[in-house]
Amino acid sequence: MKQKSLLLFISLFLLTVSGWCQQRYTRVELKNFKLQSSVIVHENGTQLSIGPYQGKAYWFPVKVPTTVLGGLVANKVYPSPYIGMNNMYIPDASDSFNTAYHLGKYSFLPHHKNPWKDPYWYRTEFKLPQSYAGKHVWLTFKGINYRAAVWLNGKQIADSTQMVGMFEQYRFDVTNLVKEDGPNYLAVKIYQLDDPGLPAPPQLKALGPFFANGGPTGDIGKNVTMLCSVGWDWMPAVRDREMGIWQPVYLSASGSVTIDQPHVVTELPDLPDTNRADIKLQMTLSNHSQERQRGQLEVTIKPHNFSGSSITFTRKEELKGGETKDVSLESRRVKELRLTNPHLWWPNGQGRANLYDLQLRYVVDGQVSQSKDIVFGVRTVSSKVTDVNGWARRDFYVNGRRIHLVGGAWVPDLLLQRDSTRYANELELIRNDHLNLVRIWGGGIAPPDDFFEAADRLGLLVWQDFWITGDTQGQFKGSPDWPLQGDVFIRNMKSTIIRLRNHPSLLVWTGGNEGHARQQLYDAMRENVAQLDGTRPFIPCSSGFAKLPKSWKLSWPDNKNSGVYSGGPYSWQDPVHYYDLVNAGKDWVFKDEVGVPSQVPYSDLSKVIPDLVPDDSLPYPLNNTWGYHDACAGNGKYQTYYKAIVDRYGEPTSYKDYSEKSQLVNANSYRAIFESVNSKLDATGGVMLWKINAAFPSVIWQLYDWYLEPNAGYYFTQRACEPLHVQFNLDDSTVVVINKKVENQDNLNVHTRIYDLQGQKLYDQQKTVDAAHQNVTTVSSLKDALMKAGQLAFVVLDMSNASGQPVSQNVYWLAPGNKFESLSKLSSTSVKVSVEPVSNAKEAEWKVTLDNPTDQLAFFVHPSLNDSKGDEILPTFWSDNYVTLAPHQSMTLTVRANKSDIAHKWLHVKVKGWNVPSQTIPVSAMQ
Repeated sequence: MKQKSLLLFISLFLLTVSGWCQQRYTRVELKNFKLQSSVIVHENGTQLSIGPYQGKAYWFPVKVPTTVLGGLVANKVYPSPYIGMNNMYIPDASDSFNTAYHLGKYSFLPHHKNPWKDPYWYRTEFKLPQSYAGKHVWLTFKGINYRAAVWLNGKQIADSTQMVGMFEQYRFDVTNLVKEDGPNYLAVKIYQLDDPGLPAPPQLKALGPFFANGGPTGDIGKNVTMLCSVGWDWMPAVRDREMGIWQPVYLSASGSVTIDQPHVVTELPDLPDTNRADIKLQMTLSNHSQERQRGQLEVTIKPHNFSGSSITFTRKEELKGGETKDVSLESRRVKELRLTNPHLWWPNGQGRANLYDLQLRYVVDGQVSQSKDIVFGVRTVSSKVTDVNGWARRDFYVNGRRIHLVGGAWVPDLLLQRDSTRYANELELIRNDHLNLVRIWGGGIAPPDDFFEAADRLGLLVWQDFWITGDTQGQFKGSPDWPLQGDVFIRNMKSTIIRLRNHPSLLVWTGGNEGHARQQLYDAMRENVAQLDGTRPFIPCSSGFAKLPKSWKLSWPDNKNSGVYSGGPYSWQDPVHYYDLVNAGKDWVFKDEVGVPSQVPYSDLSKVIPDLVPDDSLPYPLNNTWGYHDACAGNGKYQTYYKAIVDRYGEPTSYKDYSEKSQLVNANSYRAIFESVNSKLDATGGVMLWKINAAFPSVIWQLYDWYLEPNAGYYFTQRACEPLHVQFNLDDSTVVVINKKVENQDNLNVHTRIYDLQGQKLYDQQKTVDAAHQNVTTVSSLKDALMKAGQLAFVVLDMSNASGQPVSQNVYWLAPGNKFESLSKLSSTSVKVSVEPVSNAKEAEWKVTLDNPTDQLAFFVHPSLNDSKGDEILPTFWSDNYVTLAPHQSMTLTVRANKSDIAHKWLHVKVKGWNVPSQTIPVSAMQ
């Protein structure tokens, strides 16, 4: 018995020692803070950081990262601005705006109508891990807004001239300030923007010819910040302008030598052959002691998400006391950095997003001074400009292969409350939609590390704008003299390049959105991308309409025009009009902004608009709440969208009827955007939506809503962007196969049928075709058959591969004059549903088989995964949805969900359709 106890003790001891070793250099995130206004707290930074708080003020507990407003909302000081009209019950950072809209009365600070004018304190206390004893201790702020001053244990370590701007990260050596054996006290003073800007009038009624994006004068652009925080036509003004600690704060430890700013560069020197890769490692070694350090750099490279062998080598590196030196390791001198048959990182739809782990360790006398871990991908990116009838078109290449880009703009959350789980869910929704690119728009942010790590894993390319827009830097309004502090912009820009440059997902840097900065800043962006990164292109801006002065250099490294174009259209269009635009070429050779209003599904409507009471005096369907959530956004664009619903499908009879008809408009609009560009696959560089996601609950410009519920446009985009796709071209009535796969696809069977409203078959053809890779293959023309039909008809396309497996399905509803009111006369039918679980270690997954045993077409069938209360599980990832089944047709879909979202819940699949009564099928209880 004693022997067993001794063995158990030894085992526990070894586990504990092992745990210490693993935690030794692990950073410790500081999350639990207290928050309060400096109006309430009268002590200074020294007093607040010298020991336990002794004052009389009440402090709000908050979890960092959080903005000030986010923390106050969490403590119920202010209502959630996401819901209804709550944002009009929160004071604004602009005094004149508060006066105009009587918001000052809602301030929680006595006698202060503007609660954001004075600084706020964040305060915490912490103990150091035992493993930090005798080490150098570092305090890092990943991001603050807008200025900050920091005190630790009674000593100020930074002031508001040092910490300024939203996109710089700061690291401080606090070795001589921290206490190893007692509590440490940290106080952070956060200051408002230098100029918080004047918001535009709120979207409470139909506006004039132009909504003031970025405010009436664009004066938010005086700061280096999230420019849309003053309000845009898809989100209201953020009342505190995101002031606060919006990214993590953490402690880390090291020995005397640190490894700083590591940079991983991968090259494929024999393209188009990819059997060899060269890796170049660059870093800075710094000796923080006055003693000579004779150590060695240990390098380990191993597979991250695939099976394979590891590479390890060492190199002696000696540093004098206080010395800092740059180290560069290249394959021509270090043979281990030349990889044979590397596992390449590919974007979504082109192959696996293979990743490697790199560990750098500086070791002195057997002790690790510091270890740095980086996840990277072996890949190259490049671009080339082609002149197309006087319009520059930029093509992008990954690993030497031209990638036809499909994606859209991504905008930040209203209160910057996304965490790693939310980022992963949103990016998985985008990947599941068969998109390959996310554009980080210039009026937003440079997303946190969690965002880019998820993009790396999922194979999503990222297009990163710097923080310049035409609405604030003088293209439309504002001034080219803004931001006022050019040195702050440059510091923030350099810090961001260094932070993001190792991510394989990052495709391109741009100088901003629909405008350009003044030459000092423009040149600094271009030069620093070349010098600090040097592995991906820089283009002047995400628009071809912002013309640079003739003397300025253009893109890097090719000195060509951007070759990409914004400008919409952003309103509803007849779907065939997108084909007209693509066929005309011009700015559609690469369209990086096009969008359409997109109503949320009925299941989410009451979440967005809690008060479903109409106001007939307004030009949109409901009331001011509807307007505030963007129904009057985009200068009347939602009204055009509503008119299209009425003109094509008839006046809605209820909110439910309106929402369901809007999904038909969403579906056809988004599909046409992508399929029109598909039809000219070799003549276009790509197409990007304005926009993919929502900053807060909204009814405009989104594939999925703020609650992560996709609308029908999401699934019709999913079909249009699938790598192997069959489609009906609206401009010439041809059926074509789009092959974006790497390989040719031979012996494809394309089955084309046309049905009338009664389910009678009017046309039936099967044809075998071979589809060359990256090509468009014509199958047949339906012009004569549709003219002969002369009525509302359904074109049903099914494509299977040489083995008979379904690979693509698509359905169109067409009518003379685009009059679809007769859809309401579609006879009711039934669909048999079966659900089967699929073994999946990472997620919960099921096969959902839909079978139409009748002679009637089952139209627009929408399955969802719901809990026992009837609430939909969000997010869920469907392989297809809003599907149409021809008479006697069966299809199998898959649905995935995060196991954490469904744990201990009784689930059922709900299926309903345009002419299919709702039914539910029990699934199981997930434990």
